[in-house]
Amino acid sequence: MELDFVRSVAPLAVIVAVATVALTAVMAPSTVFMMVLPSMIAFSVVAYFFGMKHGEFRGSP
Repeated sequence: MELDFVRSVAPLAVIVAVATVALTAVMAPSTVFMMVLPSMIAFSVVAYFFGMKHGEFRGSP
């Protein structure tokens, strides 16, 4: 299965968007958009980078 950047980031962006919308139902929107969303994006970038590096390591012979 050939994955490119868009195919691997799109599900992650959808998950962050759905979580943001769900959290605005139970928390103040200002808190979600100014504190929670940036931390979710930062964690997603770090997790994506480590996952990509781990996949490269596991894929090498």
